Amino acid sequence: MDRILRMERESPGKLIFSFSLPVVIGMMVMASYNIVDRVFVGRGVGALAISGIAITFPFIVIFMAFSMLVGVGAASVLSIRLGEKKVGEAEQTLGNALTLAVIISIIMTAVFYIMLDPLLSVFGGSGEVLQYAKDFSHVMLIGGVFQMVSFTMNNLIRAEGNPKMAMTTMIIGSVMNMILNPIFIFMFHWGIRGSAWATVISQFINSVWVLAYFFGKRSHVHFHFGNLRLQKEIVKKIFSIGISPFIMQVSASVVIVIFNNSLAKYGGDLAIASMAVTNAITMFIVMPIFGLNQGIQPILGYNFGAKLYHRVKRIFELGIMAATALCIIGFFVVIIFADSLVSAFAQDTPELIGIGARALRIYLLMLPLVGYQIIGAAYFQAVGKPKYSLILTVLRQIGILIPAVFILPLFFQLDGVWAAGPVADGISAVLSAVFILNEMRVLKKAVSKKPVETEKAGDLAAD
Repeated sequence: MDRILRMERESPGKLIFSFSLPVVIGMMVMASYNIVDRVFVGRGVGALAISGIAITFPFIVIFMAFSMLVGVGAASVLSIRLGEKKVGEAEQTLGNALTLAVIISIIMTAVFYIMLDPLLSVFGGSGEVLQYAKDFSHVMLIGGVFQMVSFTMNNLIRAEGNPKMAMTTMIIGSVMNMILNPIFIFMFHWGIRGSAWATVISQFINSVWVLAYFFGKRSHVHFHFGNLRLQKEIVKKIFSIGISPFIMQVSASVVIVIFNNSLAKYGGDLAIASMAVTNAITMFIVMPIFGLNQGIQPILGYNFGAKLYHRVKRIFELGIMAATALCIIGFFVVIIFADSLVSAFAQDTPELIGIGARALRIYLLMLPLVGYQIIGAAYFQAVGKPKYSLILTVLRQIGILIPAVFILPLFFQLDGVWAAGPVADGISAVLSAVFILNEMRVLKKAVSKKPVETEKAGDLAAD
């Protein structure tokens, strides 16, 4: 069966599995790279070098924010247009997305280079940690354009119905990074710069790979140079949908800066290193949920565009159940094995292990409630209702999390910094539930108004 046609005919459970599994595998490999990367840096350079990487993390998050603004927005528009059988408009979206990714990334790289020293100081860098952050940033920023192009285009590969190719992209970059990291750090003795060069080279290879895909014959939509010219309506639509994950990432960057400064005040450089370790482990745990998220987005968008609301509702429900199950499993892994997980990063630093294990257990206390919030955000973005995701994001990050980081440490010191995460997760879980339940009622009404078309057996098998 044609991979586009199967999105409206194949059974929802089978479709979610086939679309999400490649993304989950790719993201797990990518998360493994993040962990291995920090393990190499921690053991080959030192615990303070991990703190240096943590200080530079807002740069990476901001690049990711713009990548999501363009990539997630364009992917949702493209999948909806394909559902409406408007291939020409889908290809215009593809071309505009590439142009936006290149222009924005070049501007961001220039701004960060010009303001590097003051920004790193604001991010919480000082002394030896600041020097590590500078060394890492000088190299990492070179790959900004490659990071944004590869992430943006990979979202569009998935949106046009080829999750296996999107998985391959992530695996290629991550495996290359894991190979180059020990070579540059231990063999060439490049230190923290070696880790940064490994990332830049991997991102370059990824960007070449994704561009070659859309110029080749395997893609359902293709690049046409005429579509690279920006069109106001397309850009407006991309930004309107991508604004929610964009603000989510920018808010996350602001939170990281506030976290780092609060950690420096109440726990010092080892507390910052503990947060870097906690973030790496957290990403590994939630990556399957983000993989599920990205896997179902094009399916939701396509079926919503095709007005198959009964399928949209069922896919949404299955996504929530799967995400919640994964979060519950991750929660018990953290509670039981926190010390062992942290010790992998700094075997020779017992103090870091103690701080990190406690941080991990407190920070992920509300993990079982996170899954359905991620899937809810994916749904609202996929069906062109970004304002709901935007409201929830702003409330969690700015309205709850940031005040919690300032207030809780006044009473609980360093534990208060870690506790800000679960407090924000718990309150936002209640708010998300209200939005999601309301949307379920809307979908139920839409299904009752539109007769459900009989679907073919199995439903229809893929090619």
